[in-house]
Amino acid sequence: MANICPITNVADLVSEARRVYRETFHGDDANVAVCAPGRVNLIGEHTDYNEGFVLPMALPMVTVIVGSKTSGQKCCVVTLTEAADEPRMVDFDLPNELTPLLRGQPNWANYVKGVVQHYRARPIPGFRAVIASSVPLGGGLSSSASLEVAVYTFLQQLCPDDGDQVAKAVACQQAEHTHAAVPCGIMDQFVSVLGKEGHALLIDCRSLEATAVPLADPGLVILITNSNVRHSLTGSEYPTRRKQCEEAAAVLNKKSLREATLQDLEAAKDRLEGVTYRRARHVIEEIERTAQAAEALKRGDYKEFGRLMVESHNSLRDNYEVSCPELDELVAAALEVDGVFGSRMTGGGFGGCTVTLLQAHATERAVKHIQEKYHGSPTFFITTPSAGAHALSLWF
Repeated sequence: MANICPITNVADLVSEARRVYRETFHGDDANVAVCAPGRVNLIGEHTDYNEGFVLPMALPMVTVIVGSKTSGQKCCVVTLTEAADEPRMVDFDLPNELTPLLRGQPNWANYVKGVVQHYRARPIPGFRAVIASSVPLGGGLSSSASLEVAVYTFLQQLCPDDGDQVAKAVACQQAEHTHAAVPCGIMDQFVSVLGKEGHALLIDCRSLEATAVPLADPGLVILITNSNVRHSLTGSEYPTRRKQCEEAAAVLNKKSLREATLQDLEAAKDRLEGVTYRRARHVIEEIERTAQAAEALKRGDYKEFGRLMVESHNSLRDNYEVSCPELDELVAAALEVDGVFGSRMTGGGFGGCTVTLLQAHATERAVKHIQEKYHGSPTFFITTPSAGAHALSLWF
């Protein structure tokens, strides 16, 4: 279909990574291959670090790692996915009790080092690895969690752990906290590990329980539109939002905003700064919206699901203030198209992507209309709910 970007298939990513591995390591070939998906969040934004509900799905866009174990304590990792202004190869020694792996340069390698540091089995052997990915960087589709989970899955092939999938996601989240310095919630790593083909996952970020919600209607399309903008505010604004939520929960005398109701919030309004009140209002309402959206999806009520998506976007724009003019423009254009149920920004905000739920027959019309209305150069992907991280055969 015109204007829809193809998603690089896994076999091609593996083939390219193996080619680079052979070139880099003097003709040797990799004997391990794994992949881990990015994700799109259908609804439930900035609720995961408030112990709320989220409703993401794993994507067919993945990070692939090919490699082999080596003797000794040295690790050498090559990436094919980063910008040219950073080195694409990094060497480091495995951590031990006296010498942990620390953050450093290049930045992309911190995600790898963090996972190695937090891996739950020992001893990890030295290794060589090449990373390739089809997850857009900076697009709000969680290329970082995809990389972390791929690294963990790779290490599982070299040094098997106990197979606890939730603990795996938590270890990858810890890696992002300590080595990428991003205080993220659990959603991205969780769905990259536990994603299920043909289903979204309703994740309870307090209990870490997940419910698979069927999403395989052939008359339905999930359209991701990348604004191809990324504002520099993101790095500082994310921790600020988290701190504001913690402040609101403390004023409400709650462990987290998951435990708060709108009645609690209104009763404490005079004790909250206006901005803090709006942040908390978004989170409390978004948690409820997400639970309602999962129920709507289960019964095939796509109009209701779409209405909740739009409410979510408006709240992210007005109360949480993490949207931007480009995302607002994309959502507004999508909603003008007959056959579109709903659209919203997805991911942390300040750029990146929107996600749109629409009837399959309206896809080409929607893409054309958005392209005409948007004052930029968007890219489009049609996606389906995909499986979580897994090992790959090197024989395809």
